[in-house]
Amino acid sequence: MNINTDLALEAREFAGNNIDGAEVTEKSFDGMHVTRINIITEKASEIFGKDKGAYITAEFSSMPEIFSGNGSKAEIIGRYIRELLPDEGTVLVAGLGNYRITPDALGPQSTKYIIATRHIKSEISAYSGLQGLRSTAVIAPGVLGQTGIEAGELILSTVQKIKPSAVIAIDALASRRTERLGCTLQISNTGISPGAGIGNRRIEIKEKFLGIPVIAIGVPTVVNAYTLVCDILRDKKIDNTNLTEKKNMFVTPREIDTVIEKSSRFIGMAVNMALHEGYSLTELIEIAG
Repeated sequence: MNINTDLALEAREFAGNNIDGAEVTEKSFDGMHVTRINIITEKASEIFGKDKGAYITAEFSSMPEIFSGNGSKAEIIGRYIRELLPDEGTVLVAGLGNYRITPDALGPQSTKYIIATRHIKSEISAYSGLQGLRSTAVIAPGVLGQTGIEAGELILSTVQKIKPSAVIAIDALASRRTERLGCTLQISNTGISPGAGIGNRRIEIKEKFLGIPVIAIGVPTVVNAYTLVCDILRDKKIDNTNLTEKKNMFVTPREIDTVIEKSSRFIGMAVNMALHEGYSLTELIEIAG
C-alpha cells in the first residue's frame, strides 16, 4: 500500500479500524489526543505498510510552546518516549535532516535543545549539582549531499565507538493531510527510513542495522502534492484517474519557520524529560540554557 505518509495513524485510516494483529488505544489529555497503535503480526504489518512495533501519535490543535506554561504536554510525551527506552546506559540522540532546508531542519534544530551529558564525569556533576543526569550524546550527521557520507553510516560508526544502549532519531516526516502538518508528533520503536516519505529512501536507521533499539520521533512538515490533489478530488467526487503523479512536488506550510522552531523546542525538551527523570521541566530548561 503506497499512500505517501510516514504516519501509522494515516495508514490506519486506509487499513481500517479493526485489523487483526493490531491493537489500538486512545487517550485524551488537555488539548492533546494520543493514539497508540501496536502492530503485532506480519499480516498486520503488510496491511499497514509499517514495521511491527509501537506507534504513538500525539495530535494538538497547534504545537505547544514549551516556554509558555504548556510543560505538562512535554512531560507526557517524555513518559511515552521513556517507556520505549532501556532503563540504563548511554543514549545517542541523532538529529536527522538538512539544516539548510527549513522543512527538513527539524532534526538538527532539535539537537540544540538536547542536554549532552556523556562528557560530564561524576565528580564534575556532583560539584555542579547535576547528579542523576543520564549519559547522553548528541549528533547532527547532516545529509549525504553535504558530507558525502550517509547519516546511517555516521550513526553506525558512533554507535560502534561509544556503545550506547539506544538511539533516538529525530526527523521531519511526510503526511497526507495538510491539517496534520506541524501539529502532529509520532514516536515509534521501529526506527526510521530517512527520506522514505518523499521517495528518497536512504540507509535505514533501525535496530537490525545498528544492533540496538532505535526510537524515532518526528513531526510531519510536508505533504506530497499529488496525494493532496487526489484527496481533494476524491472528497469532491471528481474523477482523478487521468492525473499524472509528480513525485518530486511537495507542499509545506507558509509558516514553516515557526513550525520548525516550536516543534524542535518541544521535542528537545520532551526528550530531556524522558532521559533525565529526576529533574523538573523548569530545571531542565535552565540546564539546557
